[in-house]
Amino acid sequence: MKRFRFPLRPVAVLRAHREMRAKEIFAAAVHAYVTAEEHLAATRARVARLAEALHEHREGAFAALEAAAMFRAYRAECGEELREERQVFEARELMTRRRQEYFDAHRELKVVNRLEEKARAAHRTEANRTEQAALDEFAGLRHGRRPVLS
Repeated sequence: MKRFRFPLRPVAVLRAHREMRAKEIFAAAVHAYVTAEEHLAATRARVARLAEALHEHREGAFAALEAAAMFRAYRAECGEELREERQVFEARELMTRRRQEYFDAHRELKVVNRLEEKARAAHRTEANRTEQAALDEFAGLRHGRRPVLS
């Protein structure tokens, strides 16, 4: 039987490498998104603590300097929260693009793999057909050599 050789093997290797690379890039984007979410959660916790401290500070004697300093710190944290939200949004968008790139690379690899499977099946069928023809010919020759008994 002739050995199977898939002519698109180099394409399959390149597409497998591209898929692996896209998977790694997607994993890095997921990690960046999770990190941004964690930073946003920490910032929101700080904003909540500062808001609570501002509320508690209003109950006691009013000190304008302290109130102004606390309010500036609160506004700075609110600004930081907005920046963190933008970073989370950008990280989510990047993650979505990377996911789509990974899916595209995976789909392209699957196409080549399906082509290889079909080519292997066709090769196997042809090899079986050739082998069966050889066996039929051998059986015919054997049958032709047998003496006829009358």
